Amino acid sequence: MQHPNHRIRLVRWARRAAAACAVTLLTTTAATAAPTQAHTPRPATTAGFVNASSVPKSELQELNHPVPFAVYRRSHGKQTRHGHTVRRAPADEQSDLRQQCEKQAAAAKTQAGWIKSRFESCQKRPYDLILRDKNGTEAIGRLWFDMWTLGFSYDGSRRVDYVASVENIRVQTAGTEDATKWSVGQFFRNDIDASSSDANPQITAPSTVRRDELLGVWNDKPAWTLTYTSPDLGAQFNNGNQQKVAATVFMDLGVSSPSVSPYSEVDAYHSGVRFDYAGRVAGKFKGTVFTGARVELVMSRKDSEVKESALHIYDALKRPERTFPSFAGKTVPGEKEPLHRLIDQDKQDANRTKSIKECKKVWGDYSGSGLECDEYPFASTKEGSTKGDNRYSVRLITGTDNHAGGQRIDAMCTANRVLDGDPFYVKITD
Repeated sequence: MQHPNHRIRLVRWARRAAAACAVTLLTTTAATAAPTQAHTPRPATTAGFVNASSVPKSELQELNHPVPFAVYRRSHGKQTRHGHTVRRAPADEQSDLRQQCEKQAAAAKTQAGWIKSRFESCQKRPYDLILRDKNGTEAIGRLWFDMWTLGFSYDGSRRVDYVASVENIRVQTAGTEDATKWSVGQFFRNDIDASSSDANPQITAPSTVRRDELLGVWNDKPAWTLTYTSPDLGAQFNNGNQQKVAATVFMDLGVSSPSVSPYSEVDAYHSGVRFDYAGRVAGKFKGTVFTGARVELVMSRKDSEVKESALHIYDALKRPERTFPSFAGKTVPGEKEPLHRLIDQDKQDANRTKSIKECKKVWGDYSGSGLECDEYPFASTKEGSTKGDNRYSVRLITGTDNHAGGQRIDAMCTANRVLDGDPFYVKITD
């Protein structure tokens, strides 16, 4: 279930870390499923940790020699505080995704991270923080680290896992400041979008949703795993209940030193997920997906099975003047504007009926020719021919090609758990 006391705990944590100093926290309104704004670095005159980008370059020159934390710790004594035991996910679950994430650095460092697919996502955010003294007048330390969050959802299970970690910790201090006393905290929370969910949506959060540790503990045990699930009531889809639960999982970040106010960042990471039990229409009867993934139907004009279908779609998207119905300024969605899946069989049949009528209007009676009326956008989309804007195209193609194209659409929808109304795009390659 959601943890409404999360923010209260975060404030209490900050007060303890600041000791007798004033506490400055970034506050937000109550979390919603929509992403909140990223943290804005505080001015360089603020005491505590601040983003290095807000500090004059002249000050950074003296704190520009990062030392791996393990090396630093050997010369400053060992940690006296031990963290809780965390489960480290098997390396083979993460290695491929981490390697791919490294190559998507620009997307990976955003709040939502890089969403590889409906079932894999990752964030890698590099942090560079300057610690200023209690008067906010002098830089007395610098902290570098990478924050990773790997996400895994499942086709066949109402579950999503997040492997969070703080890695590659490097420090530099000045004067008597001791980086072995610095802490990093990760605080997870979740919110449900009831308007996009079915009745009585619920999420079961993991028993541990916060980890506030000294740098040495993170250095020794960098990763921990959180599992979110949604209650499974069994098959209800025949009664119109697909048990959809649309939610956002957030992570807030805190960094502290005992002598100054902590650094806090609300919504350092967020992840949109959807649990469902939609039945056969989704492929596996139940599952969980990352809703921010871009779903694409990819077809090639060189693929012998669907080359006619692919050419028709290509012309509709790139050369609509070659398609019917014909009118000036015609555009067809699917490339930049998404299509949306349509499940209702009666509405699909209505799309096909109108499209066939248009084919006969252009080419006459084609019965017995082995040709069929191909339509794009597909009859199984809400942008089909009956939408009323005439932004569609019909063309006669061979029946085998037409059937193969339909199979590709179905396979794409089930592979990605595309439900009624879900958006997807179409990409035609050479």
